[in-house]
Amino acid sequence: MLLDYKNDYEKISMGLLSFVPDLKDVSRLQDEMDWYQSKEDRKLYLWKSEDTQDIIAVVGVEIGNEMILLRHISINPSFRNEGISYKMLEALERRFLPKKILGTLETSTLVAKWEQEKSKRNQQQFSVADEKGED
Repeated sequence: MLLDYKNDYEKISMGLLSFVPDLKDVSRLQDEMDWYQSKEDRKLYLWKSEDTQDIIAVVGVEIGNEMILLRHISINPSFRNEGISYKMLEALERRFLPKKILGTLETSTLVAKWEQEKSKRNQQQFSVADEKGED
C-alpha cells in the first residue's frame, strides 16, 4: 500500500534511501530529503507490506504537468525480488492518471521493464477475451 510521506517517517525513509548507491553519504542523503520537502511537485511515498504491515520501500518522484519522473526507488533487501517495485509503479500510475511515468538514467530500465510487463499482461487479457468471444 502506497503511503504519503510524513515527518514521522523520516528515519525509515532515510534508512531505505540509504540503499541507493548515490545516497550512502549521510550529508548527501539529508540534502536529498530536504530537496524532496522543498517544493510541492516533489514527493516521497512509502510502501507498506500487506503481509507484515511494515514499511519496506520508498519511492521518490517529481511531478510534472503530463508526467511523473521516478527519481528513486528503494526496497528493503529482505523484500526484493517479490514484484514490489511493479506494485509501487502500478499504485503511482493509479494515483496520477493520466500522467505517464518516466525514469531517470538510474530508473529508466525498471520503468521500461514494467511497461513491457504491463503490455504483455494487457495482450494476454485481450487474447483471453477474444477466446471467450468478449469485446
